[in-house]
Amino acid sequence: MPNLKILIFSLLAISSISSFSQDQDRPPDSSAPELQSRPSPTPSNPQPPQSFDQVLDRVVEREHFFMAQLRQLHPLVETYIQDLKNDSDGPVPVKDHYFLGRVDMSNGPQDMSFMGQPKLKERLISKFTNLYSMKFLPLGFAQMVVMDGNFQRKSYNFTFVRREFLGEIRCLVIDVQPKEKEKGSAGRFIGRIWVEDENFNIVRFNGTYNAKERDNFYLHFDSWRLNMRPGIWLPAYIYSEESDLKYRGSQKLHYKSQTRLWGYDLHHLERNEEFTQIVVDAPQSVNDKSDAIQDATPVESERRWQREAEDNAVDRLLNIGLLAPLGDVDKVLQTVVNNLIVTNSLEIQPDVRTRVLLTSPLESFTIGHTIVISRGLLDVLPDEASLAMVMAHELSHIALDHRLDTKLAFNDRMFFPDQNTFERLDFARPFNDEDAADKKALELLSKSPYKDKLGSAGLFLKALQLRAPVLKSLIRPHLGNSLANGQATRMSTLINAAPNLEVRRTDQIAALPLGGRIKLDPWSDRVELVKTKAVALVFPTEKMPFEVTPFFPYLTRMPLNDKVAASAPTQ
Repeated sequence: MPNLKILIFSLLAISSISSFSQDQDRPPDSSAPELQSRPSPTPSNPQPPQSFDQVLDRVVEREHFFMAQLRQLHPLVETYIQDLKNDSDGPVPVKDHYFLGRVDMSNGPQDMSFMGQPKLKERLISKFTNLYSMKFLPLGFAQMVVMDGNFQRKSYNFTFVRREFLGEIRCLVIDVQPKEKEKGSAGRFIGRIWVEDENFNIVRFNGTYNAKERDNFYLHFDSWRLNMRPGIWLPAYIYSEESDLKYRGSQKLHYKSQTRLWGYDLHHLERNEEFTQIVVDAPQSVNDKSDAIQDATPVESERRWQREAEDNAVDRLLNIGLLAPLGDVDKVLQTVVNNLIVTNSLEIQPDVRTRVLLTSPLESFTIGHTIVISRGLLDVLPDEASLAMVMAHELSHIALDHRLDTKLAFNDRMFFPDQNTFERLDFARPFNDEDAADKKALELLSKSPYKDKLGSAGLFLKALQLRAPVLKSLIRPHLGNSLANGQATRMSTLINAAPNLEVRRTDQIAALPLGGRIKLDPWSDRVELVKTKAVALVFPTEKMPFEVTPFFPYLTRMPLNDKVAASAPTQ
C-alpha cells in the first residue's frame, strides 16, 4: 500500500497501528497512467465494458489514474472530532479535537500542520497518558482519502450489489473484500464502493482497513469524492464514526468526525489567466488628465496605508486557501452590515468589506475594515438576527477606530510558510477593546431592523455557553477572539433578555449542526448557501447544536465544454 502516509490525521495507540509502514518504500505502480496537460475525461479504452470483469478492469485503471493525480495536488485538510458519551438524550459531545494541515505529495508524502508543535510539557503529558488511553494525533486521518495505494484486482474479491443513484450520478454498488491470502496484510480496504457508470471512477467508499494484528486499530469511515474537473473526481468529505471500539481491555472509543478537503490550487490558475488577458489601450484612447492629478493629502495617505496593510493580510489568507473568494455569501453579509450602517447613520471611510474564513472553529474578527467570519460560525447561527449580532460586534471595532497594525503594509512580512500562518498573523483584540465593542454593538442593534428579533441571538449565546466547556477546540479562535470562554460570553447582555433554553423542545432551535448552512467548492474555494427545504424535527435528539453529522452530498457530473476544459490544470 504505497503512499498511504500522505494522510495527515489518524487515530493511533502509542504501541500499535502500523500506518502501512511495510509498504511505504514500494515503488509507484508503473501501470498508473501518465497525466496529460489536460486530464482525459475518459479512460484509455473508450469502449463500454461488456462484463463485470471488464468493469473491474476499468475501475482499477481509473483508481491508478486518481492516485497519479493526487500525488500532484496539495489541498488543505481539516478534521474536527467530537468524543461522545450516551445519556438520556442519546450521544452527546464531551470533548473535541481539531487539526488543520496541507497535504503535499509532489515530492513524496509530506505533512504540513498549521497547528504548530506541542510544547515540552504537553509532549511529556501526552507520552504518559498514551500508555493508558488512545489519543488522536495529527498523523493520518486523511488516509481515508485513499482506498488502497496499490489497488489491484488480484488482491480483492468483488461482489456486485445493485445500481444506485447518488444525486444525479448512477452508480454501480460493489462489495470489496481482501482475498484470503491478503488478510495478513495490514491496510487492505474492506467495505463497499460506489462507481459512477460513465467513466468508472470510484466516487464513494465506505468501510475500514484490514488490521493485521489484534492491537492494530483502523477506523470506520465514509469517504466521498466530487467531480471537480471534467473526468476528474477528487476527495472532498470524509465522515468517521465509532461507537464501541474496544482498546486496552474494557475501554471503548466513541466519537464522530468530519474531514474536509479544499484548496486544489485554482488561485494560481486565476492569477495566470488574469495575466494573459492584460488589455493595452490603443494610443489614441489615452487621455491626458494631468490637471486632475495631485498628491494624496495626509489623511488620504494614512487611509491608503492602512488599507494596504489590510489588503496584504487578506490577500495572503486568500492565497493560502483560508479565505473564500468573493461570492454570494459575501453579498448576504454585506447586506446585514449595510443595514446596521444605514440605520445608525455611520460614516466610515474607507468602506467596510466582508469575507468568509473557510475553517470550522467559531470565530469572527476584523482586518482593518474587513469583517471576517468563519464558515463554522455561519453554519451554526440559527437566523439573520444572530448573524447581525456577530456582524454588529465586528462593525463596532471599526466604528470605534480599533485599528490594524500597519506593519503589515510592508509586504515582506507576508513571506512565511503557509503552516506558520496562525503564528504570524494575529487579529485578536485586547479585553478593553472587546468590552467596548460589545457595548457599541448593543447600541447599533437597538436602532437596527433586528432590534425586536434578538431573542434568538440570546438563545444562541445560551446554547454556546452551555456547550463551551466541552467543545473547547470548536470555540478556540486561531486568528481572532473567542466568542466564549470560562469567564465570559460575547454580548452577554443579550443572554439575560433571551427566553429560557429548552433543549427538549423541537420547535426551539438555538443553534444548528456543523455543515448545515454553507457549501464549500473544494476546487475553487467558493462558498454558497445550502439550498434545502426545512425539515420538521420529530425528536429532541435531532436538534444537534454544534454537533458533527454524516455527509451526503448531492453528486453531479461536471459538463465537458471548452470553457471548463480551458481552465483545467497543467499537470
